[in-house]
Order: sequence, then structure tokens, then C-alpha cells
Amino acid sequence: MSIQLKCFALRKKPSISGNLEYFKTTLSSSAFMPLLMRKVEQVLPMQIDVSKSFKNTSSKVLDFLVYSMFEFVDQSLLPSQSNFGPVDELGGEVVITSSIRGKIPDDFPEGVYIRNGPNPLFGGLKSTKSIFGRSSHIWIEGEGMLHASYFSKDVSDGSWTVRYNNRHDETETFKLEKQRNKPSFLPAIGGDSPAILSAYLLNLLRFGKVNKYLSNTNVFEHSGKFYSIAENHIPQEIDIITLETLGNWDVSGAWNRPFTSHPKRAPGTGELVTLGIDAVKPFMEIGVVSADGKELIYKVDLKLDRCSLCQELGVTQRYNVIMDFPLTLDINRLVNGGPH
Repeated sequence: MSIQLKCFALRKKPSISGNLEYFKTTLSSSAFMPLLMRKVEQVLPMQIDVSKSFKNTSSKVLDFLVYSMFEFVDQSLLPSQSNFGPVDELGGEVVITSSIRGKIPDDFPEGVYIRNGPNPLFGGLKSTKSIFGRSSHIWIEGEGMLHASYFSKDVSDGSWTVRYNNRHDETETFKLEKQRNKPSFLPAIGGDSPAILSAYLLNLLRFGKVNKYLSNTNVFEHSGKFYSIAENHIPQEIDIITLETLGNWDVSGAWNRPFTSHPKRAPGTGELVTLGIDAVKPFMEIGVVSADGKELIYKVDLKLDRCSLCQELGVTQRYNVIMDFPLTLDINRLVNGGPH
């Protein structure tokens, strides 16, 4: 973004002119600019590219404030919570040999069993200590990691080979923290209210998001493609053979809100029914994705008067959607504007 600005030279005895007041007002979104420009006066015309330089400078200032005021510390795990501890990426498949217990049935289908779950970076979940108090993650947080077991049968002797692989789901926020190689998002779920509020605001100012995209709740398939998902963002398409993250899936740009972790295919049509919950209006919307996954056929605002979290839904043959509120909706009537 190129903008015509006025550049001011410093003098020993500053004064505040009308032009400076206009300049300060124009750049009020950058909190540090009024401090830098208090002692400026002389006007020199100049054409500069301000967007990138201001963004980089403000990012550095905010990072300095965060790491000066907040101390990241590891959250301790009870012995009963050891299963929530992170594991490392293997970097490729390994053959499982001595650790198989029991016997794989002869008629067991060959294929891939895949799941995801929280696997936080940098040694585990973090808490912060600051002048505002403490803020912390809760056990369901942490970057999503995909775990895959591959079952293949030797046709000659009927013996089974089981291979295992794991890999983080590389969301946008995962790649951001991985590049920085240190905790960057302030935990903003549990803790003292002032600390949670300041974490929300600072995350929003620094990254444009109040929390990380976790992608750690479910893996689902639609139209031959596979997706990893958590309720706070849209799905990421994955390659179930390599576990590579192929990119976000927003249904060709038509879905721009969180996506339920448990969408359901409609019986008979193969269409995918989903819902999206947000903290601002519209609080909940129902969406129907075409059977080929390329088009959003319907998107309906339920016109709720508050935000209500819904973890699960079911779809019947008549296109009734049953949610865990409980609530039953007739999509056909919703789309056509009738009662439900």
C-alpha cells in the first residue's frame, strides 16, 4: 500500500502543529507512533511504503512488551495425565514388530487407521505469569498431531505388517510458532480474568487471532478427501499416506467461519451437513456441502440470540438435524423460510 505522507524533521524545541495532529490521528492504529512523533515539525513531501514497515515495527514492539511482561512456564501433569504429554514426530514410517499384543483377525480389512489429538509444541502446555496474574491452557489444547497405523497383509502366507507414522497438522499458527521456534501465543483459556483478557488482546494485536488453530479433535472424510479439524477453525486437508497438510478447506471460499468437528453426510444424497458457531452474530449457521465437496449448497442462519456450543450433530433421511442441545431442525423448511 503506497500512501502520500508528510515527513517531519526533528528540532530541539518541539511544537505541535495542525499537520502533526492530523498525522497522529491518521496513524492512531499504531500505538507507538504518537510517542515517536511528538518532537516533529518541519514538513517534507515523500512517497514511502508504510504498510510493511509499520507492521514489522509494531510487531517487534509488541513482542518486546509480551516477553518483558509475561513469563512462559511449563504446566505440570499429574501421573494420571501422563497420556497428555507430547511426543516427537518420527519423521517417517516405522514397522511395528515386538509390541503387538494379541492377534489380528484374518478377515480384518487392510487400510489405514488414523486419528488426531493434542500434542503441544515446545515440551508441553504452557502457563504464563505476569503482573496481570496467571493464564493457562487446558488439556484439550495443543497443536494437532496425526497418528496413523497402516495394516497390510501378505497374500502368500497371510502374515500382517503394521506400520506407524505421526506428524503435526501444520496449520497457519503452527507454522508461525515453528518458524519463531518458541512459544508465541499467550494462553487465553484458564486463569485470572485480567491475564486472560490481556492475553486475548495481545494475541489479537500481534497475530490477528485470539488463539491458535488447533486441528486436534477429529478426522473425517468427504468425497474421497480427508480432513483434520477442531471447532475453532476450518478443516485442513491431509494426505493420509504421508500425513502432509495440503491446506485449508473453506469450500471454495464459501465457508468463512468455524466448522464443526463432527459433520455428517446426509443419507442417500452424500451431501455433508455442518454447522459453524461463533461468539458474534450470526451465532450459529447450518451449511450443506455438495456431495463432491466443491460447492456450498445451503447456508442458513439459525438466528439464535446467544452463542451456544454444540459438539455433535446427527442427520436423518428427511434432512432433520439433531444437535446435542437438544434441538431438532428441518433444513428444507429453514432454507425455504418456513417454520421448523
